[in-house]
Order: sequence, then C-alpha cells, then structure tokens
Amino acid sequence: MPEELETFLKSFRDKRKKFKYRDMISQIPAHNGKSLTIDFNDIAQFDTELANQLLIEPEEILKALNQGVYETLKVENPTYAEKVRKDLRGRIRDLPDKLTLRNITTDQLDRLISVEGMVVRASELKPMADLAAYRCSKCGHTTTEEQAGLFLKRPPSCESCGDARGLELDEKETEFIDFQLLRLQELPEELPPGQLPQYSDVDLTGDVVNTARPGDRVVVTGIVKAEVEYSVAAGKLRVFRSRIHCNSLESVGKDPEDLQLTKEDEKMIKALSIHPSSYERLIQSVAPAIHGFETQKEAILLQSVGSPRQNLPDGTTLRGDVNVLLVGDPGTAKSEILKYAARIAPRGLYTSGRGSTAAGLTAAVVREKSGLMMLEAGAVVLADLGVASIDEFDKMRPEDRSALHECMEQQTVSIAKGGIVATLNSRTSILAASNPVLGKYDPYRNIADNVNLPIPLLTRFDLIYVIRDKSERSHDEQLAKHVLELHRKGEYVTAPPVDYDTLRKYLAYAKRITPVLTKEAEGRLLDYYLQMRSSGAEDMITVTPRQLEGLIRLASARARLQLSEKVTEDDAIRAISMVQRMLETVGIDVKTGKVDPGVMFGRPLSEKNMLGTALDIFRNLEGTGKREVEGKVFVDELVKTGEFAQDEAQRMLAQFSRAGAIYEVKPGFYKKL
Repeated sequence: MPEELETFLKSFRDKRKKFKYRDMISQIPAHNGKSLTIDFNDIAQFDTELANQLLIEPEEILKALNQGVYETLKVENPTYAEKVRKDLRGRIRDLPDKLTLRNITTDQLDRLISVEGMVVRASELKPMADLAAYRCSKCGHTTTEEQAGLFLKRPPSCESCGDARGLELDEKETEFIDFQLLRLQELPEELPPGQLPQYSDVDLTGDVVNTARPGDRVVVTGIVKAEVEYSVAAGKLRVFRSRIHCNSLESVGKDPEDLQLTKEDEKMIKALSIHPSSYERLIQSVAPAIHGFETQKEAILLQSVGSPRQNLPDGTTLRGDVNVLLVGDPGTAKSEILKYAARIAPRGLYTSGRGSTAAGLTAAVVREKSGLMMLEAGAVVLADLGVASIDEFDKMRPEDRSALHECMEQQTVSIAKGGIVATLNSRTSILAASNPVLGKYDPYRNIADNVNLPIPLLTRFDLIYVIRDKSERSHDEQLAKHVLELHRKGEYVTAPPVDYDTLRKYLAYAKRITPVLTKEAEGRLLDYYLQMRSSGAEDMITVTPRQLEGLIRLASARARLQLSEKVTEDDAIRAISMVQRMLETVGIDVKTGKVDPGVMFGRPLSEKNMLGTALDIFRNLEGTGKREVEGKVFVDELVKTGEFAQDEAQRMLAQFSRAGAIYEVKPGFYKKL
C-alpha cells in the first residue's frame, strides 16, 4: 500500500503535465511545513479502488500515505525528512460528498467524511502524549505505549522485568504533539425550522491547530469515532459520543463576498446595475411581503453592503458597517424586517434581546468536562462580516446591552475571563428593533424619553427610524388589502423586480467593490456637516464627527449598490437625505418644534435651558444660608416663570431628586448636595 501511494505522489501529473505532488513536496522544507494536502479527486483519478478504500478504511490508508510522503520527501531532502518524520502528515481535501452534522450517524463510524459547519468554541493549545514512555522503578527499563483517544493508557507490565506496579510516566522521554479541541455547529442558514442546532467536537493535532477561530466557517475532513463517556456513579456508560478526528481543515467563506458566482451571474448583475432605475428596483425588491417602509428598506439595503473598512498604517481601523435602529409601535412588522435582513445579508444572524445575555451576544469562557478552558463565540462574533439582527433591544438587561458598546464602534469583542485574555473580531452591522416605553410612540416626547436606551448607545447608530401606527383611512385600506391578498394568493401581491436569490448574489457581488470619494461628494458632505454644526445656538449639542463618518459610510454604501468605483455627488445627496429624514422624525425637539440633534445625543437646548432655570430658582430659594427648600414652593416658583406647566415642574423636582442633585431632609423639604 505505501508503495502504491508513493508511486502516486511521485508520478501524478496535473493538466499541464507537471508533477503536481513531487513539486509540492520539494517546497515543504522551504516553509518549514509538516504536511502535504492532497485532492481526493486526484487519488480517484489515479486508482478508483484505492480512493474507495480510503473512504472505508481511512486509518490504514492514511498511515500508508504518511509513510509515502516521508519516502518521497527523503528523495528530495533526506535531512529535513528525518527531522520531521514523526510529524509528517498527508492531508485529504475535497471529498465528493459533504455531509451535514445532522446526517452523521453510526453508518459513518470509522469512515472518512467531510462536513461543513461553524466553529463556536475553541480550546487553548495543549501538548498531548502520542507515545507515552513509562520507566520501571525496579529495573530502570523504559517501556513505550502508543496512545489513542483522550485517556492515557499504560502498558500492562515492564517489558524487561515484568513488574506491573513500578511503572511511572517519564515526561522527558514521552513524545508529545500539539492538540486543540473545537466545537463545530450547524450553519444557521442550514438549520431546519424549529430544530436545535447539532454540534460535534473535533480534535485537531499537528500543524492544523490554531488555523480556525470561533466564528469561522470551515470544512473539516476527518474520521468519525465513538468515544466512551464516563459517569461518576456508574463508570463507563453504554451510550457513547461521536467525535471527529480531523485530518484536514480549511476555512470557507471567510468573507461573504467570496460567494461563488458564475460568469452568467456576473453578467446578469452588471445588466441589473445599468438599468435607469436600478436603485429604486432594488429597494422595491427588499421584503416584498411587507407593505410600505421604503425608507427602512433602503436603510437595510445600505446596511447589507456597508462601506469598505479602512485599515491605517498605525493599526487604527475606520468602521465601514452601518448600524440601524428601528423604534416602532407593536404590530408594525419590525420583527419581520429584522428576520428578512438576516436572511438577505451575505452572512446574517437573528436573535431576540429577551433571550440574549452579554456572553451570548459577545463571547464567553466555558470549562469542558475534560478540564479544558474553551472560548465560545456569541452572536456578533458569529455574524462577523455580516448583519446581526437584535429584536426586543429594549428588553435586554442594561449590563448585557452595555457589552455592545465596544462591538458597535471598535468592532471587536474583548474578553478577560478564566485566565483567557482575547480580542475577537466582530465586524458586524447591528440592526436593532425596540418598542417605545409607553407601548405606543408618543410624538409629544423626545426619542430619549420614548426609548429605554442609554444615550451613548443611541449615538452609535448611524440611522434611527420611528415606525408609527397612525390611523389614516387610505393607508389602512391599502395595508389591509395587501395583507388579505397575500393570504388569499399565498404568494407576493406584486412580484419583486429582482428575485430573492438574484438579490443575494447582487449584494454579495457589491461588497467586493471599494468606491473612492470624489471631490464633489466631499464638498457636498462638508457643506452639510458645517451647516449642521453652525445651525444651533452656542449651548446646543450639535452633530459630531461620528455623524460625518456615518454620512461617508452611507454614501459609499450607495455607490457600492450602484457597482460604482466612485462615490458621486448623487450618492452624497442621497446619504444626506436619509440622515435628514431621520432628523425630521427623531431629531425634533418637541418643545420648540425645531430640529435639534441634542435630542439624540444628550439633551435638547430647550431642556438644558429649563434645567438651568430650575437650578437658579433652587439656589435663590435656599439663599446664602443654605436653608431647606419646601418642594411645593419650588414647584410654584417654576410655574411662575411661565416656562413650566404644573406637571413639568413636578417632574423637574423628581428628576433633581433622582439624579442626586438634591436630597430630602424631611418629608417635603429638600437641600442641595
């Protein structure tokens, strides 16, 4: 058998009649390699029977393959071959049939399989005994025992004197190999509805360790093994668990734009982009089952492609992902929009805030039964380079929600637990949905009073849109007809201009483009930014450079959707109009009726003025002697100014007390801290 494989490695030629594997083996010493990756199709082409035997009896064939790689390398470079003889491996890739984790049954035990999944956990790197050496305390002889599985096996007795009790492990003489444990889980898009995701543990040894991190999508080729489980009370259990001993591992789809597109697909995509109203047609094709919401659908389109991520020479990164928040009344199809966005994005995940914790969203450190500490990726890490839709955003606990601050701006998740200090990538666009505090959105309250979210988190969203359930006869009739027809037909009321599969391919293709800002676009964005900065009074909280970066992201995303290499003035105008639409709904100060960005980024100017007035009145009432101030007198004085209604004055007193600016010395009387 080794001879056949050695012949294959030395004589196999590719389409250009070159010795494919002999050339690859000669390159192994140049990069200190310890393995050779072989295409299964090449073995099948060389000898069909040998290929079938590899699938059915992989252990025997792979041992022979390792020997064949060594013998071939010995011809090319005998010194290096001898140096890496114990670690040299032949690795198989591209098996004809890929299984899903759900389909791994007892029929696959001890066979070579290929399975695709997502890495959700990865352990630390540990040395594992491959050939254990036991020294006899009686005669000093060393007996070796080849190891398999996770539990250490010892020889029955000393080879020299036959003593069974005096054997002790000699760590210096024991041969170790690198070992890492991964947990592989089904891909979210392949999960059948209503089913729990299946997972399997994967053993990595040798030079494939540390080639995958939590969040990576990988294809694992390996041998399925049944391993005995132990119970403290009963010892060995009758139920075993399956584990995959990895032979080769390759990352697939690290970038969503790596989606395989045929020449016909590219031709069709380019034809769509040159249509006179291509942008409007794309918007109409988003969530066709949901009536209306053109602005929100446009935001989802821009979010799905995002803008290019900039990496500066000093390691600074400029975020390219667009974050969107939808605040709306119950029953306005927010959840459906979020689920659609997770499906249409080249890589997307949907989760609900009610059932999500900080660890579940970001990352966690867990201890396995074997004692290994494993890093487990959360939703935003698994959705790296994609979209994470978080529903019921307001229902999350504040401490869980605060874990998203770093992810939304720095696009990393830092973790320091159980001795593991790590930073994982979370280059993820966040699409969040939240319900108003009072059930329905109150147009007479500012956005910060309507939503149970902290201001620092609100500022991290590039776009915030309010979806209100207004009662208007014509709109209600259109919506009702749309829903009734949708249920009657069981299909779209109006066929979308671009079908679902084509739209997914279009978005994946658009993500490959890196548009550059033109002078005209720069000038338009600069004018708008300076206008917004100078439009308010001196004490007003205006837009910040963060909002300017948001405008650049939106303009670049629109250029990507047009498959344009340049961000034009039209793209800048469209981005400005989207931000303006947001400001005209959530950026209005309800007291003055004017646009005031401070509503979203802190306090509106009117509220700051009222706070200043209230503080001055309290100081006057307490005088230089710092005497106690009666709450009723303070409220009456506020009302006398004409700036406060009775309920507003009462609310200001409660706000002062809650914020700790004043404290109650006795019932109804207050002092300033």
